[in-house]
Amino acid sequence: MKKAVSLAVSALLLAFASAAVAQGKPEKDHVNIGYAARAVVHSIPFVTKEAGLFRDEGIQVDVVRTAGNVAPMTLVSGDVGFSIMSAFLLLPPAVQYRDLVMLAGFTRYASMTLVTRPEIKSGGDLRGKIIGLQRPGDAYEKNARVALRHLGLDPDKDVKMLYVGGNEVMWTALESKRVSATMLTPPSTLFARKAGMNFLVNLSDLKVEYQGSSLATRRSFLKENPNLALRAVRAMVRGIHFFKTRKEDTLRILAKFFGTSDREALEESWNYAGDVPTKPYVAESAVQAVIDHLVELNPRFGKHAPAEFIESGPLAELDKSGFIDRLYAK
Repeated sequence: MKKAVSLAVSALLLAFASAAVAQGKPEKDHVNIGYAARAVVHSIPFVTKEAGLFRDEGIQVDVVRTAGNVAPMTLVSGDVGFSIMSAFLLLPPAVQYRDLVMLAGFTRYASMTLVTRPEIKSGGDLRGKIIGLQRPGDAYEKNARVALRHLGLDPDKDVKMLYVGGNEVMWTALESKRVSATMLTPPSTLFARKAGMNFLVNLSDLKVEYQGSSLATRRSFLKENPNLALRAVRAMVRGIHFFKTRKEDTLRILAKFFGTSDREALEESWNYAGDVPTKPYVAESAVQAVIDHLVELNPRFGKHAPAEFIESGPLAELDKSGFIDRLYAK
């Protein structure tokens, strides 16, 4: 009799658990989330975690640095379930490993700034000078070429390019006079401003479409963990809302992310990322700009269309439910 009662209770508990899952209630899950660079827009998962929003969704998260070209491979290997990286990093391995896909996009437009030494006050002053960049053919170089053309310069004839190997090194190269100009993002832009550097071109002002920071995962992971994926995206949508509406709390979290207590640097970073979209859909036109860039390096990328690399299902489900609109209505 006791055994029968025990079995009945177990069955009832199982039924309640199944019902909770079916209704989208939080389960206990663990997932690693990578980020490819210590850039403010890449901080969204970190902010989301520190704000307790993954925990609210029943997810235990470890946010891990997966620098540069390592980022997409950690997705392929399954070491991370999600990762933040540029579309430029993601698309080449996504062509090879068709499992990789973008769930959301945090930056639709090129947003770096061409910054020069104090003595370089115009495009003409840059002729014959050295531009410090990260790696040949990458997004930094692409953005630099856009900025240089905007100034009326021919990137292949009027300047020389020096590849310093990492975005953290680019400000150091400019400060030490190793280069005359480079492409910067916050908080390095603040240090440059304090040092009297000149800001010749802010690409944000030009509204040049180029899919940058994106949330990526594997199609197979989505298929195996649809409820987890939905909750993770919901948490990060809430993280964007937190970032936008809880400035002081966000600055404290960014201080941990960047390892600095410099209030001005943190403010610079917060302002820079203020235009992250509330509904962070990946824009096909912005992805096409990345494909066009990749075609310059290898024509085979021209065979592919933006839709091949985008899966907006979880975000669209949240949007359709009215969740995001209600979040901001509060």
